[in-house]
Amino acid sequence: MGPGFVSPRVGGTLCHVDDDALLAELTPTATQLLERHLGTAKEWFPHELVPWSRGRDFFEGEEFDPADAGLEPGVRSALLVNLLTEDNLPHYFGNIQARFGRDDVWGEWSRRWTAEEGRHAIVIRDYLTVTRSIDLRELERARMIQVAGGVVPNPPGIADGIVYVALQELATRIAHRNTGKLLEDEAGKNVMIRVAADENLHHLFYRDLVSTAIEIDPSTVVEAIDRRVRDFEMPGTGIPEFNAHAKLIAAAGIYDFALHHDQILVPVVFTHWKLEQLTGLTPEAEEARDRVVRYVERLGQLAKRMSARSQN
Repeated sequence: MGPGFVSPRVGGTLCHVDDDALLAELTPTATQLLERHLGTAKEWFPHELVPWSRGRDFFEGEEFDPADAGLEPGVRSALLVNLLTEDNLPHYFGNIQARFGRDDVWGEWSRRWTAEEGRHAIVIRDYLTVTRSIDLRELERARMIQVAGGVVPNPPGIADGIVYVALQELATRIAHRNTGKLLEDEAGKNVMIRVAADENLHHLFYRDLVSTAIEIDPSTVVEAIDRRVRDFEMPGTGIPEFNAHAKLIAAAGIYDFALHHDQILVPVVFTHWKLEQLTGLTPEAEEARDRVVRYVERLGQLAKRMSARSQN
């Protein structure tokens, strides 16, 4: 159990913990996880990963030629969506600070996380600018729309919030890494590998935070897992033409139902959080667990059917 654990029991019966109490119980674990993160994260510099010698000036109104980039449409869409997702950082930070507060370890973590995510946007944008891999005019117009709109997932409550970001950070890591695999340019691969490594550390922070939350209040967290698994959406939903980009990204094998099932839901929800092995749940949480199991089974079947169709 996490340090500072106090069992929320009344008369021997497990009861729900409110957000303030859950946050207080999670604070010692968050402190340990932040220390682990700071001890594991590697210092790196965006300017050292960008192939600056390949750059040249742009003239006003210069049109983008897809042939110059030499990338498949799905890869271009992935690079665009990956960067715009990072660009919406002001709204993510606002939500996180409003949810967790700006004091003690929670404020320290959110500021550190923000600094690292900002670095991701810097290096990806610089790489795309120098190599002209995507339409930079389209990118800037989409950035203005997205950031001005401020559309971001905003799950209610602490349990829903940490479950969501645990899944989302892993999804982002997979998307970045798979995008890099499809880049023939070694510099581009290195950029995406570096960013993906950071995203994985963010995922581990939240994944292990959820593990402690399960020890504190399993029923509340299981109900949160049910909601966040069934209603999962990537943070790029506010991006113009997001659905069209998502289809191209899925067709390229960068991120699709099969990856979501096999590399996120199964290893995190069932293997790490051990959803099916939890005991002492309320009747409502038992029903929520059953819904998750059925949903993931259906998603796995759908992914198999779609994969079979794509191979024919």
